[in-house]
Amino acid sequence: MERKIEKFLEKWQKDIIRKPLILYGPKQVGKSYSALKFGKTNYKNTIYFNTSNNKPLTDLFTKEKATERIILNLSLLSGETILPEDTLIIFDNLNNIEIVKGLKLFGSEHSQYHIIGITSRRDNLTLFKGEELQFKSMSEMDFEEFLWAKEEKALAELIRESFVKHKTCPFHKLALELFQEYLMTGGLPEVVEATLNGKSEQEIDIIKQKILEVYERELISCKNLIDIPRGLEVIESLPEQLKKDNKKFQYGVIGTGRRAKEYESTINFLVNNQIVYRSYKISTVKSPLSSCREKDSFKLYLPDDGLLSSMLHVNLKQLLSDEKTKEILYENSIAKALAEAGYALYYYQSEGKAEVNFVIQNRMGKIIPIELITKADSKAKSLSVFMKKFTVTEAYRVTENNFATKKDVRYIPIYAMFCLNDNKM
Repeated sequence: MERKIEKFLEKWQKDIIRKPLILYGPKQVGKSYSALKFGKTNYKNTIYFNTSNNKPLTDLFTKEKATERIILNLSLLSGETILPEDTLIIFDNLNNIEIVKGLKLFGSEHSQYHIIGITSRRDNLTLFKGEELQFKSMSEMDFEEFLWAKEEKALAELIRESFVKHKTCPFHKLALELFQEYLMTGGLPEVVEATLNGKSEQEIDIIKQKILEVYERELISCKNLIDIPRGLEVIESLPEQLKKDNKKFQYGVIGTGRRAKEYESTINFLVNNQIVYRSYKISTVKSPLSSCREKDSFKLYLPDDGLLSSMLHVNLKQLLSDEKTKEILYENSIAKALAEAGYALYYYQSEGKAEVNFVIQNRMGKIIPIELITKADSKAKSLSVFMKKFTVTEAYRVTENNFATKKDVRYIPIYAMFCLNDNKM
């Protein structure tokens, strides 16, 4: 299956000043597969190291500080000759600090070596900001990649064209139907592949459950950094949190008498490692939006719509017939799309309970509110009130309807949120 990360890797390979690349993101999103596929397609040779509990590799990077000695020893450990420019070296499950320090040595003077490190632990990476490494986040397949997998690339291009040119999409109904299918499937490659191969709903649910178990084991492996039971409690509570009308995260949903200070570090860990996405409440608007956030009021979303649909125990028929279910999954999908496009997430709520689902600040500093409307006859007023109060000149309404523009509000079909990754806002 084609992934967007492939274009990035091709550019990285050709970069004159190439640094070792650290590819990070949650488990099961296709990081290792994509790196290995890229190596097979673009290099004469690919050498793969699993760094997990690899003592010889750890000892090497602990003892050796000269890059040529490191390369020589890597050749000996792999039994293969490492040729500059022609060999891709992959270090998977990269959680060892000593190995990351060793890779950093190649960032200043030895760009002829092509090195990719892969990790699901972003908390380790904060130690190396500003160092001689390049970082790239990788997430689940978005709806556009899902369309590619379904051999609907032409439809994806039409959606992008409609978004850019502000015109209706001629295959709107088909796009919406496929997006609703995507909400049930999600973007985890193993699940998408199973769907394409005609696996039953029951078989696919088993695969999703196994992936959730992988996430649980990942938390358990981080026992020194996270209170595991509390981490699992937060994740397991999300369906109930999102079912509430205001969707604000409430510790009482987890259990009676639970308090914020008991879960603060756990939630921060989950957010930092892209296991959940967090949207902060704002009740006023000024630049930067981060200065307006209310740290104790927030919503949490899951990064994969398919896992959420499984945790909600809903199928496509229920999605189409139940407005509440639709609202939950649509809002989660918007949060996911915005987060993956690099936007910090905020939602607006006034004292009078007027609410705008999302407020973002784009790369030019412009503040843009985004309102979700799931009912065709809905006449939500919160967006208009927000725009007038804060003198906002551009806004988005996300609906099930086709593209349209009315005054200063652009109407965007729910399936087109992946277009925001094109930096067109």
